Parts: sequence; structure tokens; C-alpha cells
Amino acid sequence: MQTNTRKIVVAAMLAALCCVATMIIKIPSPLKGYLNLGDCVVLLSGWILSPVYGFLAAGIGSALADVFSGYYVIYAPATFVIKGVMAIIAHFCFRGMQNKLGNTPSRIIGGILAEFEMILGYFVFEGFMYGFVPSMVNIPANGVQGTAGLIIGIILIKIFEKSKIF
Repeated sequence: MQTNTRKIVVAAMLAALCCVATMIIKIPSPLKGYLNLGDCVVLLSGWILSPVYGFLAAGIGSALADVFSGYYVIYAPATFVIKGVMAIIAHFCFRGMQNKLGNTPSRIIGGILAEFEMILGYFVFEGFMYGFVPSMVNIPANGVQGTAGLIIGIILIKIFEKSKIF
């Protein structure tokens, strides 16, 4: 398989996996959003793919989950940008610190920064929709989602490394 074709196939696979991981477990959050496991795949997209492919896989997969869920369609454009930027942050932090700190610490730091961007992104988006004081109620819920996504993402990337999938 050619290199570009392989990148597109992996990005499409991660986008589909991101969509499914986001939709399979949805725990409603206080302000009309929901907690999910999609962040682990968003981080994987950033760690495995290039910035452009990672952005597209994470953004498209996550936004499609909002669209397919029906009620969350209004979140889809913001989700596309927020989750895509998460993958870019995870990618550049990992690549930038990998040689100095090693793989796992670089991924943890990049994942924390990416999850912080997710929390801030949804806070701002929901702030404009519902008001900034009410949108603060989702900050802890998004923090729990981010923590779970980072832990599961680290476990999955370790499994992928040991099995030499990527």
C-alpha cells in the first residue's frame, strides 16, 4: 500500500473509532453535553498521525458523533475544532519532548495540555451559548472525561507499541 493511501486509511479508521468511542458510552453532563470515551482516540490520533491527518481524524470522528447523536448537532462545529486542536497539541508536545523526556512522559504532558484545551474550548463555546457562569458547571465533568481519555489513551498506545501495530 502506498504511503499516502496508508495514512488516509489509518486516519479514516481512527475517525471511525473516535466516533464509535464517543457514541458508545454517553453520560449526560449537567449542561446539555455528555461525557464519553472518545478523547482516548483523539489523543491516539495526535500521537500516531501527522498534525493534519490527526486533526482531521479527531475532528471529523468527534463531530460525526455529535451529528449522529441528533440532539448534539449544534455542538458539531465546535467539537470539530476543539478535538482537532487537541490532536495537534498532543502531536507537537509528544514530538517536541520525546527525545528529552521519553515517550510516556511526553505523551502525558501533551495529553494534559490537550485535555486542558478541550475543557477551555467547551467552556468558551458553552459560555456563548448558555452564559459563562452556567457553563462552569461542566468544567469538572470535562476534567473527568479528559482524565479517563488520557489514562485509556496511554494504555492503548502502550499496547500498540508492544504489538508493533504502528
